[in-house]
Amino acid sequence: MKSTDAKTPVATIEPTKLEKHGDVRIDNYFWMRLSDEQKNADHKDAQTQKVISYLEEENAYYKEVTKYTKPFQEELFEEMKGRIKEDDSSVPYKDNGYFYITRYEVGKQYPIYSRKKENLEAEEEILFNVNEMAKDFDYYQLGGLNVSNDNKLMVFATDTVSRRQYFLRIKNLETGEIYKDIIENTTGGSVWANDNKTIFYTKKDPVTLRSEKIFRHVLGTPTSEDVEVFHEKDDTFGTYVTKSKSEKYIIIGSYSTVSTEARYLDANDPTGEFTILQPRERDLEYSVSHFGDHFYLLTNKDNATNFKLMKTPINKVGKENWVDVIPHREETLLEDFSIFKDYLVLEERSNGLSKVRIKRWDATEDYYLPFTEETYSVGVYANPDFDTDIIRYSYNSFTTPSSVIDFNMNDKSKEIKKEQEVLGGKFDKENYISKRVWATARDGKKVAISLVYHKNTELNKDTPLLQYAYGSYGYTIPDSFSTTRLSLLDRGFVYALAHIRGSEYLGREWYEDGKMLNKKNTFNDFVDCSKYLIDNNYTSPKHLYAMGGSAGGLLMGAVVNMNPELYNGIIASVPFVDVISTMLDESIPLTTGEYDEWGNPNDKEYYDYIKSYSPYDQVEAKVYPNIMVTTGFHDSQVQYWEPAKWVAKLRELKTDNNLLFLDTNMEAGHGGASGRFDALKETAKMYTFFLALEDKLEVVKIKS
Repeated sequence: MKSTDAKTPVATIEPTKLEKHGDVRIDNYFWMRLSDEQKNADHKDAQTQKVISYLEEENAYYKEVTKYTKPFQEELFEEMKGRIKEDDSSVPYKDNGYFYITRYEVGKQYPIYSRKKENLEAEEEILFNVNEMAKDFDYYQLGGLNVSNDNKLMVFATDTVSRRQYFLRIKNLETGEIYKDIIENTTGGSVWANDNKTIFYTKKDPVTLRSEKIFRHVLGTPTSEDVEVFHEKDDTFGTYVTKSKSEKYIIIGSYSTVSTEARYLDANDPTGEFTILQPRERDLEYSVSHFGDHFYLLTNKDNATNFKLMKTPINKVGKENWVDVIPHREETLLEDFSIFKDYLVLEERSNGLSKVRIKRWDATEDYYLPFTEETYSVGVYANPDFDTDIIRYSYNSFTTPSSVIDFNMNDKSKEIKKEQEVLGGKFDKENYISKRVWATARDGKKVAISLVYHKNTELNKDTPLLQYAYGSYGYTIPDSFSTTRLSLLDRGFVYALAHIRGSEYLGREWYEDGKMLNKKNTFNDFVDCSKYLIDNNYTSPKHLYAMGGSAGGLLMGAVVNMNPELYNGIIASVPFVDVISTMLDESIPLTTGEYDEWGNPNDKEYYDYIKSYSPYDQVEAKVYPNIMVTTGFHDSQVQYWEPAKWVAKLRELKTDNNLLFLDTNMEAGHGGASGRFDALKETAKMYTFFLALEDKLEVVKIKS
C-alpha cells in the first residue's frame, strides 16, 4: 500500500492489575470496556466518550490510509453486486396448504416474504416487506417466522441493535393487524401449540444473554401474565423450545457443549406438564424427533463418538429402553437425520465428504445419492412435508454454483428446481480448478486443504494465496461456491480452506482433538498447512494471506504470534482474542456455556493453558505482518473491546512499520451489516486490503 502521513492512533495506557492463581497480568487497555448501559445511554459519560473517540480515531485512520483504494473498493463492490440476480427469489416450499416464498426486488437491501394458497398460480399474499420495516433503522434483522396451524397468525422476531436480543410480535395474516403483544429479550424462536392461541418462547438473561427460560403466552393476555414453564438454572447450559415435525409434541431442550436434556409435552395440551425424556448426564448428548409410536434420537450413547441413531417407545423413554436403528461407525460421522412416512434420510460425513443416505423403513432399499466432484457441499432442507416421496436438498462446490434439487426417493428421479445464476456474462465453471490436498501436521495427522483457483493461474512462489479456516465448536466450513470469491480468483489468487482440528471434518474425534487442552492442535494445523503450501510451491511468505472470523479470529491472533514470518497479511474479523479475561468473566455472554469448549480458567491447569495461547496475552515486541481487524460496536458474541485492546497492544509493542487497521462498524454486531448490499461493501473492503498488499488494484483480471 502507498505511504501516508496519517497520524497513527495511540491508545492511552492505564495499567489495570489482574490477578488469578497467584499470577499477575497487567492490562494497559482494560479501560476500553463499556457496559451496555454506557453504550446505549443518551448522555455519554467521560469513559464512554473516551472509548468512542478512540474507536472513531481508528476508523478515521483506516479511512485516511486507504482512501486511495476507495475507487477500487467501489469498483469491486459493483463487480460483486453485478454477479447477483437482484430480483431473485427462493424455490417455493409447501407447508400446510401454502407455498412460501422469499424474494428480492431490484435495488432493495432486504427480502420480501410472501405465500400463495394451494398452488403457485394463486394470488401472492405479502407477509412482510422487510425493506419497509427496516427503513428507519441502521440495522434490521427479521427472523423467527412461525405460522399457526390454522394458517391465520404468524409470530415474527426483530432485532434492531444486532445483539441477537429479539422482540417477538404476532401478526394476523387475515387482517394484516399486528397485535399489541410485544415480548422483549428473546432468542427469536417460538412454537405454537395446536390450539392456535398459545405460544412458547425462550427468554434470555439480560446481562449474559444466556437463553435460560421458557415461557407460555396466550394470545390477547398481557405478557406480564406469561407463565414460566421451565428455568434452566445451570449457567453452563442454554435452553430452547421446538416442535416435532409430526406436530404432536412440543419439546424443550437444554444443551451444553457435552450434555443435553429434553422434555416433551402433548401439543394439544399446552397447559400440561412437560415430561423429561432422559435426565442429563455429563458426556451424554441426544436430539429427539418423533415418528409413530417412538422417539428417535441422534446420540453418542454407549461411547458412540461419531453418533448413532436410536429409538425408544413414547411410553418408555429412559435410556435403558433405547435401541439402535443405525449403529455407530468408526469412519462415519452421523450429522443429522430426517423422517418421512416411508423413508429415513441420513446426513453423514466420511473422509471429510458429506453424504446423503436414503433408507426405506421397510428395509427394501438403502442407498446413497451420487456425487462425483472431489470437493463439494450438500445439505438436506427442513422438508416440512411428512407424507411425501420427495426430498429437497442443496448442492454446490468451489466451482459449481448452488442448486436446489428435488429428489424422488421412490423412482430416483431428480428435478433441479433452481440453479444459482451468476450474472455478468463472464462466469464459466470450466475456467476454475478445485482439488483437495493433504498436509502432514507436526504430530503426523493428515489435514485436508481444499483449493480453488483460475485455470490460468500459475502456481509458484509468486502466486498470492488466501488461506481460510475456523476450527472450533465442531463446525465444519463447507467447500461451497461464492460469487464474491471470484473477484480474488479472477485476479490470480488461490483460495485455500484448511480443514483443521476443532471442526468435525474427519469425525467427532477431529473436534475433540482441537478443543480444551488440545486447542493448540487447531493453531498448529493451520501453521503446518501454511508451511505445506509454501514448501509445495503454491505460494511464498511474501504472498501468503490468512483470514478468519470470531473463533477463527482467535486462530488468526494465535498464528501471527506463533509464526508471523509466514504471512504477508491477515484479516481477523470480530476476533475472540482476549480469551483468558473473557473466560474469567461470567457476566459476559457465552462465557459459562463455553467452559467445555475452552476450559474453565478458574481451574489453574486451564488458566495456564489458555493464557499460553491467548492472542492478547501473547503479543510481543517483534515483527508482525500487515493486519486488518474488524469488529462491531454492538457485538454480543465477541465484545468490541477484545479486538480494540488487541490492536492497541499490537501498536504498542510491534517493531515493524507494517499496516495495522481497526475498522469498527458502530451500528452493527457480530454478523456485520444487515442489508445484502452493505454486507458486500464490507467484503469489498477486506478483499481490497489483500489486493492492495499484492499491488493488484490496477491489474487487469485474468483472461478466461
